[in-house]
Amino acid sequence: MDHARVPRIEVVFETDRLLLRPWRVSDAAVLRELWTERDPRVPPHRRISPDGHPTLEDIEDRIRRDSRRPFPGLLAAEQKSSGQVIGYCGLIPNEHGRAGEPELAFEFLREVWRQGFATEASWTVLQRAQASGYRRLWATVRDWNTASRRVLAKLGFVETGQVEPDEIHGDSLFTTKTL
Repeated sequence: MDHARVPRIEVVFETDRLLLRPWRVSDAAVLRELWTERDPRVPPHRRISPDGHPTLEDIEDRIRRDSRRPFPGLLAAEQKSSGQVIGYCGLIPNEHGRAGEPELAFEFLREVWRQGFATEASWTVLQRAQASGYRRLWATVRDWNTASRRVLAKLGFVETGQVEPDEIHGDSLFTTKTL
C-alpha cells in the first residue's frame, strides 16, 4: 500500500476519553509546552534552544505546513471531558525499518502522565493502522524512558536488539510490532 499518496483527511479517532484529530494552529501553545517539558536528556534539537526556538510562531507555521502533508501523521489528543489538547499520538515516517512500515510516536503533558492516555491513544492508532493495511510498525525509545517502554510493552511491541548508542542522551532502542 502506498500510504504516501493517501490524501490527508479530517479524521477523528475516538476512544473512551480522547479525540485524536489533526492539529489546529490554536493548539500551538500545547505543542510548545511539550517541548519545554522534555527531559534534559532529550537531544537538543528536540528541546527549546537557548535562544527560545522553536517559538510559538515557529510552531504555528509548522502546523500550517504539516496540515498539507498526507495522512497518517501525528494527531492531537484532545481530552473529551475538558476539550483540552493534552498530547499527541500517531504514525510518522520510519527511517529505520522497511519502506511502508511507519513508526508509532506519542507524547503527553506531564500533568496527565500515569493515567493511561498514551496507551489508550496508541491502541486506537494501532487498530487504524492495521485496518489501513499496515502489517508492521516500529517505535524507538531511549533506554532511560521507562514509562514509554512500559507503554510499548503493553501494546505488544518487542525490542529488536537493534540499538543506536548515544553516551550523551541515552541509547535508542528499536522496537517493532507485527499487526
